[in-house]
Amino acid sequence: MNEKFFDLKKEKQDRIINASLKAFALGGYMHASTDDIVKMAGISKGLIFHYFDTKLGLYQFIYDYSTRVILLEMTTGVSKDVTDFFTLREQIERAVSLCMQQYPYIQLFLYGAAVEDVPEAASAILPSRESYERIMEGVLERSDITRFKPGANYELMGNVIDMTRKGLLERMFQEGVFQPEAYYEESIRYMEMMRELSYD
Repeated sequence: MNEKFFDLKKEKQDRIINASLKAFALGGYMHASTDDIVKMAGISKGLIFHYFDTKLGLYQFIYDYSTRVILLEMTTGVSKDVTDFFTLREQIERAVSLCMQQYPYIQLFLYGAAVEDVPEAASAILPSRESYERIMEGVLERSDITRFKPGANYELMGNVIDMTRKGLLERMFQEGVFQPEAYYEESIRYMEMMRELSYD
């Protein structure tokens, strides 16, 4: 984590972070342009390279920052006492949607980063990505699966939830109607439907 960056005013930090998240989320590492990032952030290109040296350094910082923000929100937003399969995922969704109020593209960026195919970018974030995924898996391992109907596959249901979340985000951004609260409410409607179909 580049600590010098945090000497900047918070408003400028967030402009740079949000511009970077948007560029990397929509274009991936290869197609994200530092020219576009500085234009969106309203800063000089020299400022980016002063703090991050390279585009790769910026990408790695943005990934580390994004995972830290979400995990921090989860420490207060996801109860350690909750074990219900769907309630646990709903609390995670709430935490993520709260993060998206400040950083709208944060989850879309993380979805893209998980399948980044530029070797240098994928390698740069690999330790952080593996750590983040282990933590998320550890939270989800608390899920109580005893309420599922006989024959219901809870692993497939988890995959369906993930694909639904990703699809909702992509659709809302493509249609230009993304609002974190509306996204959260719609994702919960889908999860409640899945709960009704899956539980005895």
